[in-house]
Amino acid sequence: MILYHGSNVIVSKPKLIEQNRFLDFGFGFYTTTNKAQAIGFAGKVTKRRKDGEKAVSIYEIDEIRAFEECSVLHFDSANEAWLDFVSENRSGNYTGKSYDFIFGPVANDDVYTTFTLYSAGVLTKEQTLEALKIKKLYNQLVLSSEKALSYLKFIGTVPQEEL
Repeated sequence: MILYHGSNVIVSKPKLIEQNRFLDFGFGFYTTTNKAQAIGFAGKVTKRRKDGEKAVSIYEIDEIRAFEECSVLHFDSANEAWLDFVSENRSGNYTGKSYDFIFGPVANDDVYTTFTLYSAGVLTKEQTLEALKIKKLYNQLVLSSEKALSYLKFIGTVPQEEL
């Protein structure tokens, strides 16, 4: 499996770094199988940090071996379990089991408004899940342990002219 990580710097040796905000799948190193999504994220990060240059690092992972040897939480879709998990993580209230890998849809900018309305109590869980069905959801694979990171192999970067 090929994975991408968008940032304002090239990340040839991924590390687990404490984040200053609560993210969809909690603490970890965020990647995606979607190059366009990683390119978009690189632009947002570079703009937000006002430092560095758009960069998309590329990795390879033997997911069959890694997923057999590690704990994995996998969401096939933006279902009720996914919504609960993301809500708890984004609010900083997740206290459940830790996993080496977490894979599933990303609540990207397209989904952000819907998710915010749900978090504010404007939409019910059912209304939110119904609204998410019509959104194009990309994926994310979060590596949340040193063990998970050990399976990741840096293979290069997306050329600047593609960014």
